[in-house]
Parts: sequence; C-alpha cells; structure tokens
Amino acid sequence: MDPLDAVSWPLRTARLSIRRAVAADAEPSWEWRGLPEVSEWVTSAPRDLDAFRTQFVDPARLAIQLVVVLEDPADPEHRGRLIGDVMLRIEDAWAQAEVVEAARATQAELGWTLDPAFQGRGYATEALRAVIDACFGPIGLRRVHAGCFAQNEPSWRMMERLGMRREEHSRATALHRSGVWMDGMNYALLAEEHVAPR
Repeated sequence: MDPLDAVSWPLRTARLSIRRAVAADAEPSWEWRGLPEVSEWVTSAPRDLDAFRTQFVDPARLAIQLVVVLEDPADPEHRGRLIGDVMLRIEDAWAQAEVVEAARATQAELGWTLDPAFQGRGYATEALRAVIDACFGPIGLRRVHAGCFAQNEPSWRMMERLGMRREEHSRATALHRSGVWMDGMNYALLAEEHVAPR
C-alpha cells in the first residue's frame, strides 16, 4: 500500500490546497521550475519543458509528488493557480540487520520549490507545515528531514521556522552544478518534537 493513501487529499490550509501531482501539472510547474533563481538550488534542473515533463511523470524518481495550489481569498485573481511543489519521499531508516523490518517506511525526506512571484508571503511555510502534519498524523512517520546548500539561506531559515533542528553543517560536501564544492545543511524533526496544529 502507498503510505500517501492514508491521507485525505487535498490537504487544506487557510490559503492553500496541497494535492498529489498529475502529469498535467508539469507544464504550469515548469513556469517557475525553469527559472534560473529556482533551478540554481534544486537537485535536478532539466534544460527544457520536454525533459522536465519526462522527469515529472517518472514514478521511479518521485521527483515531485505534491503540488501547492493557491486558494487565498485575499488573491482571487490567482485562485486555483499552481504556485509550488513539495517532494515527499518516504524512506526506510537505517537499522541493524536484526531490526531492519521495523525501520521500513518510518521517515521522509522533504524538498520544495515556490514560484518566486509568490515568495515572501509565507505560502511555502504554510504548505510544508501541512505536509509535516500529515507525515506525523495519518501517514504515521517518526521523522522527517531535509537538506540544502548552506548558501541557500532562505531554505534553511524556513526549516528553522518549521521547528526543524539543524543536525549537520558539513564543509564542502555538496558539488553544485557550477562545479563548486559547497557546504551542506541538514535538518530534521521527530514526531515527539512536532507541535501539532490546534
């Protein structure tokens, strides 16, 4: 069974809905994913829409599983528009051989992008809070984690706003597509550390 089937999609917040991605979401997602200021920090930056579409619908990659749709009553002009995406990759935790089965599908890696035209309004934080709530709620995970280049300050600052704990600041461990070795940052949150919504 797909762990994400435990969630009643879409997730709804005051201003957003978050749902599972479908192939038709590739083209509107490319509008911001193709921008240099977005592609600079993502793991994979396809060169054009066709390459992105192939990556987007490849179920083995799980590159993008969720899309963020604007439902903000204060912005009726853009209501229903895709403004971001969230990767939610369910993983096995590391375990010793005798207990490996108990570690299966117990944690998730998170990743995200947001259309720069909608940044600075708290939408990414709102979307990620809803996804983390689902991780520790209906999906039943024990840990979520995320990483970024240390130079991507907006990303690690958001992880801190979400209550995630910095677990690592590694020196020159991540090779950027520019050819520069950069520092990396890794953050995590355990279920018992999570403050559930009221």
